[in-house]
Amino acid sequence: MTTHRFPLRIFAALAALTLGACAGTPPNASYRMTTPIPPKITTASSVDTRIGTLTYFDGVPTPQTATRVYDNLDFLRGVEVFLNGVPGASMAGIRAGLRDAGATGSTVGIFESLMDSKSLFLTANTESVYFFNWMDLNQGPVVVETPPNILGVVDDFWFRYVTDMGNAGPDKGKGGKYLFVPPGYTGDLPASGYFIVKSPTYGNLLFGRGFMQHGDPKPATASIKAGLRVYPLSQASHPQPTQFIDLSGRVMNTVHANNIEFYHEINQIVQEEPAGAYGPDMTGLFAAIGMEKGKPFAPDARMTQILTDAVAVGNATARSIDFANRNPAAYIYPDRRWTTPFIGGSYQWLNDGARNFDARTMFFYAATIDTPAMAVAMPGIGSQYAATNTDRNGQAFDGSKHYVLHVPPNVPVKDFWSVVVYDTQTRSMLQTDQSFPSLSSEKDLLRNADGSVDVYFGPTPPPGKEKNWMQTIPGKAWFTIFRLYGPLQAWFDRSWKLEDIVAQG
Repeated sequence: MTTHRFPLRIFAALAALTLGACAGTPPNASYRMTTPIPPKITTASSVDTRIGTLTYFDGVPTPQTATRVYDNLDFLRGVEVFLNGVPGASMAGIRAGLRDAGATGSTVGIFESLMDSKSLFLTANTESVYFFNWMDLNQGPVVVETPPNILGVVDDFWFRYVTDMGNAGPDKGKGGKYLFVPPGYTGDLPASGYFIVKSPTYGNLLFGRGFMQHGDPKPATASIKAGLRVYPLSQASHPQPTQFIDLSGRVMNTVHANNIEFYHEINQIVQEEPAGAYGPDMTGLFAAIGMEKGKPFAPDARMTQILTDAVAVGNATARSIDFANRNPAAYIYPDRRWTTPFIGGSYQWLNDGARNFDARTMFFYAATIDTPAMAVAMPGIGSQYAATNTDRNGQAFDGSKHYVLHVPPNVPVKDFWSVVVYDTQTRSMLQTDQSFPSLSSEKDLLRNADGSVDVYFGPTPPPGKEKNWMQTIPGKAWFTIFRLYGPLQAWFDRSWKLEDIVAQG
């Protein structure tokens, strides 16, 4: 990336011309064509701003000012690339983890005995039998055969929704054949027998989850392994068997970087995908800081320092949006601390044609998998989420302290509810002595006489409350998500309300 400097010869030439024209002429002199100039359209010779004092010669920036504002412009664009690029960087992190595990091509990674806290995945849960596959369409269309009774999603390399599969998809949970077609594909496609889906990118995440039966993951695992198939269309007449890798208990990272490596994660997508795949505006932002398809991304010392600052400010901004959101619409109840991941109820974070950028950042900095099924109100179907980062008084959770969540009776769920504790640094499950940092209504919890449940958080359990306790770590913050599986109408109309978490003592 070249250094931006205002050419001194141009500045000198402009100054000479202007001085020559004005020599001996007072500033308020009138000429035949002189008219009143509105002050609002002129620029003072010196302006104090948040980036310092900016100086001009009759509106022409001095070399020092031009250098300062170009540095600031590159910084601003670096911050914008971070905030808008989080979905793609997150997907690059997931791909790296799946590639390391071998869950690519016709090999699927499955958490046969659930995901535990050893795996770093953004706000994953401990109640689903997850399966993952990195689906690459560079060699042509790919077939995915789905088993019955799953929730499956495919998102593209920029984490944009491509299609649902399973219960929320066109196969209606009965299982079916999906054919994923790469961008620009001109070959022949089958006339029937498939749900044909065109993706705007070559790289795609195939994700799904099966459902435990009475707390047992084995039936779902067996069904997925028996019915899920991934293979190239070119092998449709004689597909190779799909292989499965058990990822339960595996140490793996799928979380994107929060330092300058973040930009290199984004550049992977810029180089691999069709030019402009993320739209001309974002592609232009990437190009503005040196990411252009077919060219090396090699920022010089000046740009490296600017991007190092930009990613630090971008990260601070994303964390503020997530942990101290200023938008009242982020809160599920006006008088409580619980937030929704889909502000405005749109999986695209759109409202009257305008995208809520902060809402999108809020979601993707802490979560993954985008589908309309997670955002729309469907009583009795799917799941809903409520997250909180603070106690009733608005204070961040301190792992050395003790807290209680009172879950009122008659939680509006057809299936069950759960609570999972997460690390504020990794946004993944909190790593304690408990392999599964979670509790759910399917477990043998202590219940109050009215059917309500008290859930305890702290470094040690309250005496006699071990069944209802989740461990925290002194000196470390945490946050939690309350999930409702098969949420009922009382959740959507807010006639049932979840209590805030209260500090004890």
